[in-house]
Amino acid sequence: MINKTISLVLLVALSSCGEIKHEHADTIYINGSVITIDDKNPTAEAVASKDGLIHSVGSNTEIKKLKGPKTKVVDLRGKTLVPGFIDAHSHFAGVGTQSIVANLLPAPDGPVNTIADLQDELRDFIKHSSIAKDYKVVIGFNYDDSQLKEKRHPNRHDLDAVTAELPVVVMHQSGHLGAYNTKALEMMGINAETPNPPGGIIEREADGKTPSGVMQENAHFMIFFKMIPDFTPEDLVKLYKAGEHSYKSNGFTTVQEGKTDLATLNVLPEIATKIDFDIDIISYPDLKVLKDNPILHSDLMSRNYKNRFRIGGVKLTFDGSPQGKTAWFTKPYLEAPIGQADDYSGYPALDDKEAYQLMQLAYNNHWQLLVHTNGDAAIDQLIKLVEKANAEKNLGDHRTVMIHGQFTRKDQIERLKALGIFPALYPMHTFYWGDWHRDSVAGPERANNISPTGWFLEENMRFTIHSDAPVTYPNSMRILDSAVNRVTRSGGVLGEEHKLSPLNALKAITIWGAYQHFEEHIKGSIEKGKQADFVVLDRNPLKMSTIEIKDIKVLQTINDDESIYSDEI
Repeated sequence: MINKTISLVLLVALSSCGEIKHEHADTIYINGSVITIDDKNPTAEAVASKDGLIHSVGSNTEIKKLKGPKTKVVDLRGKTLVPGFIDAHSHFAGVGTQSIVANLLPAPDGPVNTIADLQDELRDFIKHSSIAKDYKVVIGFNYDDSQLKEKRHPNRHDLDAVTAELPVVVMHQSGHLGAYNTKALEMMGINAETPNPPGGIIEREADGKTPSGVMQENAHFMIFFKMIPDFTPEDLVKLYKAGEHSYKSNGFTTVQEGKTDLATLNVLPEIATKIDFDIDIISYPDLKVLKDNPILHSDLMSRNYKNRFRIGGVKLTFDGSPQGKTAWFTKPYLEAPIGQADDYSGYPALDDKEAYQLMQLAYNNHWQLLVHTNGDAAIDQLIKLVEKANAEKNLGDHRTVMIHGQFTRKDQIERLKALGIFPALYPMHTFYWGDWHRDSVAGPERANNISPTGWFLEENMRFTIHSDAPVTYPNSMRILDSAVNRVTRSGGVLGEEHKLSPLNALKAITIWGAYQHFEEHIKGSIEKGKQADFVVLDRNPLKMSTIEIKDIKVLQTINDDESIYSDEI
């Protein structure tokens, strides 16, 4: 009787083992170079997925055992498989808008290197764009005075030369400034008597009164969104899908919609329900504008996605743009902007009282808080106010995010770590504005230490790197390249000690990005039980010359085991 019992137990055990061994996967990815971003099992040849999740990671031999009659087999043919990329700070809706407005980017991303080029692009937009025809407004994104031959912003007279009949707005590449023609200023009620708003500047002409057309920070924000048309639902769908394609084609499976305005927040979840986005979108609404709006208390504010959309928390802005010379420093700019004194060091967006009241609103509601801080004075303000909030009420695992943190001082890093403030850094500036920061904004020493990833690694701190799209295109390989090589447009290197290894750069757009968003248990690495989110690359960034990383091609993007973008593998 005992022997029969033992035999029965063994039979059941063997049967069970057989079922597990021969359980069929939905998809197997074989013959690849798999970078798992899992320190316990860093590389593999193959991966199996089932029900949208990663089932197994291992050798070709192991994974092929999971092949059944209905299993899809993806032969990677030696290509590289990595986790889906996470853009830790960007503006999803803005990327969609970027796709339908005039492209005013300078080389290498666009055609505008002079003010005459800018005028030509706007005239072409008027001639060919349905936006100008249907909505009677002219919009251009991403001119950059630092790259224009004239080294200045376009003014209202430059834009009046394009058209005096239609309102024109062109947004600076930083997103923190804009230039408007006379028609637009009149429509928005901006004149010589209009005072500067708190945290913003209306630039003036030689008489010191007449608006030049250039609006900084809150002066720009208070009218820019009023210039954006009320697009039809059909146009909004086209806009969002165009933006989504930009991300998918660069390997992003999770992206941020940062500083979401109320109009976008009212329509984006509805559109997500109708059209089934292919990527996960996390919104962080503008807390200064929305304050205690009921939508922030809805079920959209969640750690779980609904139709690939969720509100992850809220965002505040403490200062401006270093390349636009509106970021808030403790020391003066190397070269002050026109019209400013030599001791000009930028300015805050919020005073301590208003900033702290808004931060308390977020913390009291357990909303994750993102805070835009570029200059070291703004970072000082963030540290001071988080210290105050934590002293009054232990914040626990709040993961307040320091967005950009470009001019973080070394002495600030230990305090950031102690407070649990998470750095979302922006080394893309080393390429796009590194020369400008060195020669005009901050001087060599401060410029060498923009986005000081080396200092954070010394403190064993995780951080992310991001595109801030549409400020720059969501180009994942340019993000990696800038963090690994830190090469400027002119070919110099900014901050040798801050160069990341390719592996750490990959972590900063995968597993550390997942951690930033409280998603490290479901995303960011190729491990059993996590979402089957992958990117197929034509080359292995860990096994090539780092200077060639920017030329790697995204061949396929996969989210929840569904191919959402494909170039031929």
